[in-house]
Amino acid sequence: MDTTVKALDTNGPATAATLVATDLQPFLHDAVVTLYAPSFVISRPDGQLGGGADGFYHGDSRALSHLTVTAGSIALAPVVGGLRGADRADFRAILRGLGEVTPDPAVALNRRRTVASGRLEESFEVTNAGTQRVGFRLTVTAGTDLAPMERVKTGHAPDPVPAREEGGAGPGGSGLAWSRDGFAVRLVSEPAPDALEAPEGRLSFDVELAPGASWTATLRCTAAHADGDQFPAAPADAVPWRTPALRSADRRFDQWLDQSVADADRLRLVDPRTAEGTGGVDQFLAAGAPWFLTLFGRDSLWAARMLLPLGTELAAGTLRTLARRQGAVADPATEEQPGKILHEVRRSTQNFNEAFAVPPVYYGTVDATPLWITLLHDSWRWGLAPEQVEQLLPHTESALAWIRDQAAEADDGFLRYVDRTGRGLANQGWKDSGDAIRHRDGRLADPPIALCEVQAYAYEAARSGAALLRAFGRPGADVWEEWAEGLATRFRKRFWVEDARGAYPAVALDRDGRPVDSVTSGFGHLLGTGLLNQEESAALAARLTGPDLDSGHGLRTLSSDSVGFNPYGYHIGSIWPHDTAIAVHGLVRAGFPDAAASLAAGLLTASAGFAGRLPELFAGHGAEAGPRPAPYPASCRPQAWAAASSVLVLRSALGLDADVPGGTVTVAPAFAGAYAPLTVTGLQVGGARLDIALAADGTVNTTAPEGLTVVSA
Repeated sequence: MDTTVKALDTNGPATAATLVATDLQPFLHDAVVTLYAPSFVISRPDGQLGGGADGFYHGDSRALSHLTVTAGSIALAPVVGGLRGADRADFRAILRGLGEVTPDPAVALNRRRTVASGRLEESFEVTNAGTQRVGFRLTVTAGTDLAPMERVKTGHAPDPVPAREEGGAGPGGSGLAWSRDGFAVRLVSEPAPDALEAPEGRLSFDVELAPGASWTATLRCTAAHADGDQFPAAPADAVPWRTPALRSADRRFDQWLDQSVADADRLRLVDPRTAEGTGGVDQFLAAGAPWFLTLFGRDSLWAARMLLPLGTELAAGTLRTLARRQGAVADPATEEQPGKILHEVRRSTQNFNEAFAVPPVYYGTVDATPLWITLLHDSWRWGLAPEQVEQLLPHTESALAWIRDQAAEADDGFLRYVDRTGRGLANQGWKDSGDAIRHRDGRLADPPIALCEVQAYAYEAARSGAALLRAFGRPGADVWEEWAEGLATRFRKRFWVEDARGAYPAVALDRDGRPVDSVTSGFGHLLGTGLLNQEESAALAARLTGPDLDSGHGLRTLSSDSVGFNPYGYHIGSIWPHDTAIAVHGLVRAGFPDAAASLAAGLLTASAGFAGRLPELFAGHGAEAGPRPAPYPASCRPQAWAAASSVLVLRSALGLDADVPGGTVTVAPAFAGAYAPLTVTGLQVGGARLDIALAADGTVNTTAPEGLTVVSA
């Protein structure tokens, strides 16, 4: 979801003077984000919290907006800092001049951070490696505005809330506390501070260190909503997948996968409505930190689908979580409709501005419903237990009916969307910013809009639904196969346009059925779905590898030749890792491994520029502008489908597919030879372990579960 800066009423162009500074979404590109959903911390690279989006958050509320450390008049010089996994970080600084008798630093501060659900721990260790005794006052200043997430995102953070001193038993004894509207925060220290100043939020410690001595203080901050967590943290010991180990000739690939799986682990949330008899708690991945740390239909479905080579348990939890909230009535205020899968769930209504507000449970998405069906089908093929699949078939039939009815409602038989609330998302595909769907000349498309990739999702969902209905002896399979073929025929007739480079599908059809003729990354979402024939697939493979889309760091969302291209545009020139990974997989499925290899190599290069933690999106300047991609400053990082993209690229490289009902697993390396020798252990198919080794000479050794035949082509 995107929120944009709006100009004040003016007859002239927007300038810096005509923009309200507090309307600016905070930048995050240099932030250190430690995460344990539904909690996370955003800090500066030196570890300090203060300004912008910085803070400790829990359940879409900011518990601390300020947490800084000073040493009186002594300068703290940052030396190094960063992540240690997903939920930990540490930061080192030198206390300049203190105890120094040579040019060497003598006194250092090591700040260690650990975040858990509803809990932040900050440890401050000062060591004296010099030869002199030193003394100083270390002061930690804490504060908060208790702001809801949408206020932080729009730059409209409220005024600080004064701290109050609060006594208590246990280590630290007394501490600081803040509360408002049922959200309570408490900060305590061990040892207790020598001075505690509330409401200023200052905790001061008098530190005396002999040569070789050290001193440590630990601050613990807890945060809780009075009505509990909307989606609680998943149990640490109940990870719903096998953790893979990759060792390849390109260590960047190994790092990318390791960091991505660690981030996915800490994005796990639990559905509190989990029904008895499911064998545990139903889990899903929150979409991303900081802006989207909750249930998002589209994001959670894509992430679970990408992670299927690690197991089906996450997919099953995601499917059931969304099925429990599947639309049952027609409600224009939330865009709920019978059979429809939701867009997002929040604690309360998000009021971004007078023109844009989203209800707590919002159904403004056109693609989550077909994606739900396809995930169930793919999970079945990867080994989801038949009884679990069968339990979800009534929801499948409802979702199929929604697709049929929505397509029938349009004159041309395509799946379309329009914001019926007047205050919701104007665009309701994955490119949901207001300026995302535009003609080649820059004009915005008029709704109702039929997106090209949504027709591909609907086609694949109809075919997938038919396969499930037939396999489980339910009626309707033939009807849905016929419906899919009719959609493909209509798509071929109405969507394809032509320019100097040849034919291609428009990104959309507008309100009047006119093709929206911009060239976009959406091509990649069509490949491998079955919607296209081989000739059409070849045309798109050539387009995707052209320099206007393939940036050398991944796919640009909009061709650089288009009017309105902006490398920093949210959906009009930037690069989204999941978008590129979907194209990589589609190219392999369609039989174009060389084109897939080029895009995958660019994404791998980009991953190294972000230390293995690829963001939601980054700028689309491309490799020609420099070896490292520029960040998109307000991007989420980590993001579920960006993290899961590493697994989908690995799957694509290995040519890995599964048909557990048919008794086969396919390992037909597409471009994995570029990273050979390669060994990946700890994959999962059919509920059991799968290991694959690819030698430098191309020899493949696969250890598959008993009862599955390994197919090489």
